[in-house]
Amino acid sequence: MIKMKDIEKYYKNKFIKTWVLRNIDLEIEEGEFITIMGPSGAGKSTLLHILGMLDDASGGEYYFYDHPVHQMKEKDKIKLHQHHIGFVFQQYHLIDELTVYENLETPLLYKKVKGAERKSLVADMLDRFNIVAKKDLFPNQLSGGQQQLVAVARALIINPKLILADEPTGNLNSRQGFEIMDLLKKLNDEGTTIIQVTHDEKKAEYGNRIIHLLDGWIEKNSK
Repeated sequence: MIKMKDIEKYYKNKFIKTWVLRNIDLEIEEGEFITIMGPSGAGKSTLLHILGMLDDASGGEYYFYDHPVHQMKEKDKIKLHQHHIGFVFQQYHLIDELTVYENLETPLLYKKVKGAERKSLVADMLDRFNIVAKKDLFPNQLSGGQQQLVAVARALIINPKLILADEPTGNLNSRQGFEIMDLLKKLNDEGTTIIQVTHDEKKAEYGNRIIHLLDGWIEKNSK
């Protein structure tokens, strides 16, 4: 599903390069649940953003279902991302001015899904996540756990092959956090590939493989 070879990321300031990722070699099979761990500044979120095509590597090769992402034009990368990848952030990233219903509908508008199908898909998600009663509420009227539930539903509504989760439980209390992790595990059991970034050892155990980053290098890649 994913193959990375010699992926590097750095920022250049005049003559100085600040390295974020170095010589990342990584293969991910469809159906895996991968956890990326490491101290602050290790490059975890940067790697996740490159995997999600929200950021470009400075060098190296990245293949997504054999598509050479490193050679693709921006519009083609956006299309690939919109059709195959769902993103869940620590900060939820819901649109404050839109209701729960409208937040769920937004990815489908980007994909140009027709009205009747959009309505059906949103209704399915509201039902599946037990948030029908919340559909007309705005994000600031929801608890943190409810907002993250909507964020996961929004990531899932396009039926993605891959969900990328960047500290998805970081702003939640422990009960809400484990509810979200149980949900991600269920999605993985149903066939969705998941890559999460976390600091939490217990949350890491939900995955079947842990990738440890240190100072931008893969220090350990273990099952």
